[in-house]
Amino acid sequence: MKKFINTANKGFVRYIVFKEENVWYAVGLEFNIVISAETADLALFELFDAIQGYVESFRKLRGARPHALNQKTDAAYESLWDELRKAKRPVKSPYFVYAFGKKALAK
Repeated sequence: MKKFINTANKGFVRYIVFKEENVWYAVGLEFNIVISAETADLALFELFDAIQGYVESFRKLRGARPHALNQKTDAAYESLWDELRKAKRPVKSPYFVYAFGKKALAK
């Protein structure tokens, strides 16, 4: 049986905020949520708001399986995450990366 990192009461979601052309994107990797906005800060704010709503909805579904909180991430975002995490210098990428990190799912 697979052990899930995220449950209704604990875990985290990794995020990346980047700019492609004139649009800012914020991605929640484990939930496959992608937000677009006019600014990086707005994209990140809306992503965190969407994550909170997603987790709150999951908690209301008593007995729900944790698969929804542990989705397979998009390969391109997973690759970018790996490069960012290992990098000591800016990553060569078609995107301008504003921020990346982990957000706790705790209540």
